[in-house]
Amino acid sequence: MSSTQTPVERTADVHVTGRRVVATLIDNALLGGLYVLIALAFGSIIELGGTPRWAIPTLTTEMTVILVAVSALYYILMEGYLGQTGGKMLAGIRVVGERSGRPPGAAAATVRTVFRVVDGLFGYLVAFIVVLASPRRQRLGDMAAHTLVVRT
Repeated sequence: MSSTQTPVERTADVHVTGRRVVATLIDNALLGGLYVLIALAFGSIIELGGTPRWAIPTLTTEMTVILVAVSALYYILMEGYLGQTGGKMLAGIRVVGERSGRPPGAAAATVRTVFRVVDGLFGYLVAFIVVLASPRRQRLGDMAAHTLVVRT
């Protein structure tokens, strides 16, 4: 163990990359399910070539903004105050502050969430590569927010 490690890092298992992938897939499925529910609520059945088919509407700008806000709040509130999203709960991991070892709070969770724009590029490939290259298994959002993802 390095002397530069925080007490949390000395006792926490940060080697949870596989679990992070599983948690991301679960969270994306949960948020995708929200989109499907909205599409079902606002979709319609149309006839194409005499065959009835379900038509999913193109979301309005307002609906898109609402979906993005709900997604951001999901991550900010769940990670900020509980340290876990639904996916992280199921995968057995949580987000903690580097020094405190406790849920990071809304400010740090907001930083993590904003960085998802970059970390999420190419289907989260950017985050995956950065996590594998980082000695503390942090994505860019974790580095900026001073958080770790650890096994529960």
